[in-house]
Amino acid sequence: MTMKGSGKARVMTRARILLLAHRQVTDSAIKDALGISVQMVQATRKRFALGGLDAALFDAPHTGRPAKFDGKDRAAITALACSEAPEGHAQWSIRLLAEKAVELNLVDHIAPSTVFYILKKTMTAKCA
Repeated sequence: MTMKGSGKARVMTRARILLLAHRQVTDSAIKDALGISVQMVQATRKRFALGGLDAALFDAPHTGRPAKFDGKDRAAITALACSEAPEGHAQWSIRLLAEKAVELNLVDHIAPSTVFYILKKTMTAKCA
């Protein structure tokens, strides 16, 4: 894995920690060699001892509610925001976008605050 040089930097660092630890290099020397903290070295060694190689190299899946809206939904809402504003309005409001997205069956239900966060993440520049 470390010879190939491809993969996530975090995984590569953890693999290097384990290789150096296998060669009987001290935690302090590993820290200096890799430019990381002693705590990271110790945590990686502990994860390896308790759970094996995969546990040491890779993070466990994060818990929590899965995303309600996928990339397709986000793209549709962003495209709607870039479209012509409804008659009688100079521009789209967050509330109007939420209502129109439900009306057009882009989504089943969406809160205006969710529309705001979607647009905040996806619209770094004005619509072309």
